[in-house]
Amino acid sequence: MKAVILAGGKGTRLAPYTKILPKPLLPIGDMPILEVLLRQMKRSGVGEVILTVGHMAQLLQLFFQNGERLGLKIRYSFEDQPLGTAGPLSLVDGLDDTFLVANGDILTTLDFADLVSVHRRSGAMATIAMHSRTVKIDLGVIQLDDADQITDYIEKPSYHYHVSMGIYVFEPRVLTYISLKQYLDFPDLVLRLIEAGEKVKGYRYDGYWQDLGRPDDYEQAVQEFEALRPQILGLD
Repeated sequence: MKAVILAGGKGTRLAPYTKILPKPLLPIGDMPILEVLLRQMKRSGVGEVILTVGHMAQLLQLFFQNGERLGLKIRYSFEDQPLGTAGPLSLVDGLDDTFLVANGDILTTLDFADLVSVHRRSGAMATIAMHSRTVKIDLGVIQLDDADQITDYIEKPSYHYHVSMGIYVFEPRVLTYISLKQYLDFPDLVLRLIEAGEKVKGYRYDGYWQDLGRPDDYEQAVQEFEALRPQILGLD
């Protein structure tokens, strides 16, 4: 099975760390976060990984090379200009069967093999791994109608959402919805699929998941990794 990992972003929210290293090379424990993800995918049956790269691509190539050290085949897809999150898929050849896509800066205990299995059984074009989030508003929220008449007043409400984990499973036909070298983000791609009548499923996951987009999230993941290491990497 093949997987595409998005590793071309500049990681501006994690500056100054990312002034000298691409975000996927930031350490978690004794290895980069991207290596953690690659080892998980190898355990889940992924044999080939395509890294979409741009910012500091040479450092990623030097570290991971052809993937032999990890028991994977790794190749690289280069972006000459930013193409968003979904746009880089238009440059990747050989995606001729069900494939995984993931951001290169996530830490999770999710079982990728189970995600793919559920996707295949569903018959969906796309499956998005989802995590529940609760957002608490520490203010009174006022609701209005079109005439600015107050219709409700809710004191410090909590709102519950399912958010994307940055992990997807796609069928090859999804590539027909992505124009070559055109900027496209995943939310826009998903809306295209829905509008076209394609089946898009959600995969609920309530286990550990952390996006490493902000300094406080990164520091939290560093602190939590050792306790989670057996679950994430399957090591004693």
